[in-house]
Amino acid sequence: MYAVQQERITLHDTDFDHLQSAFAERAAAFDAHDGFVDQNVADLKAAGVYGLAVPTEFGGGGATYEEISRILFQLAKGCGSTALALAMHQHQVAALVWRWRHTQAPVEPLLKRIAAEQLVLISTGGSDWLRGSGTAERVDGGFRIRGRKIFASGCPAGDLLMTTAVHHDASEGPTVLHFALPLRSPSVRMLDTWHTLGMRGTGSHDLDIQDAFVPDSAVSLRRPQGQWHPAMHLVGKVALPLIYAVYAGLAHAIRDEVVKAVQPQRDNPETQAGIGALETDLMAVRLAFQAMVEAGSHAPPGPDTTNHVMIARGLLERSALTVASRAMDLAGGAGFYRRSRLERLFRDIQASRYHPLKGPEQHRFTGRISLSLPVDA
Repeated sequence: MYAVQQERITLHDTDFDHLQSAFAERAAAFDAHDGFVDQNVADLKAAGVYGLAVPTEFGGGGATYEEISRILFQLAKGCGSTALALAMHQHQVAALVWRWRHTQAPVEPLLKRIAAEQLVLISTGGSDWLRGSGTAERVDGGFRIRGRKIFASGCPAGDLLMTTAVHHDASEGPTVLHFALPLRSPSVRMLDTWHTLGMRGTGSHDLDIQDAFVPDSAVSLRRPQGQWHPAMHLVGKVALPLIYAVYAGLAHAIRDEVVKAVQPQRDNPETQAGIGALETDLMAVRLAFQAMVEAGSHAPPGPDTTNHVMIARGLLERSALTVASRAMDLAGGAGFYRRSRLERLFRDIQASRYHPLKGPEQHRFTGRISLSLPVDA
């Protein structure tokens, strides 16, 4: 059911090579008008992609973690915005599947709904991270939620918002609550805020939550604010490799684009050296990507795995941005025009800077691990 041949992927009768090509044709128009990639989402739903990672016994496609990472990599070569919005859904599904397989978590009903209805899950984890955001006020039978969430990628097509709020518990102190909210609830309002340098098609608008009621039974996790709870190590293990599959795909697309652009100068020694330097940085992207996916697939969640993933994430970001910069130098002034596909790819890959753990945060986390210090300080 699964085959890879010269970047061509077919999984459960879905031809991702065809989807990549279709998305590439539409990408410039979505980018030019800050338009959400709704047509691409419709194609993905029609192909059953939102349920691909759900186990077959629950009606899903049973795709492995590695297969999902490879799909995101390929789709990013067509449209980075589509792939990134999809990655935010797929990492939520990956976490649910891991919890079902390893902790017997009662997530079967949700997984079945994802497969049957092609539900789209929306994450706010990157902006919430360890501290969470918003407030949870205790009321009869549950909590009253208020807050504003940023970077809610894919929210124009979303069904369930997987998010958090902070409850100031009298005995436990500040506690982050995890729960799902229906995105079509009257308590959730999408704000038109996503007007950005790149990744313009992801629809990563702000969401305003006012007086949403969450019953106690809907709270899936309670954890101390700002600390590395085991659940956050699971997020680091499964989310970041899938997100950075997108940037690895973009880096490869940039390479392909600039190699075509410099063909008239192929006999120039400076061009040859420039392409060679770019290929060297691209190998670093590839190796970091492979290291991340290997950890996401097989390593147990915990500080050491988080450290491994975050180091590789930093290496991939740095190398991918270097690939993009080298490509712009090689393309010369032609790459500066908005009609150039390279110009959009360059802008899209800049978003790799903004996912946790960023620079100094990762360095400090890694330093504490190396110095045998607790990760919470």
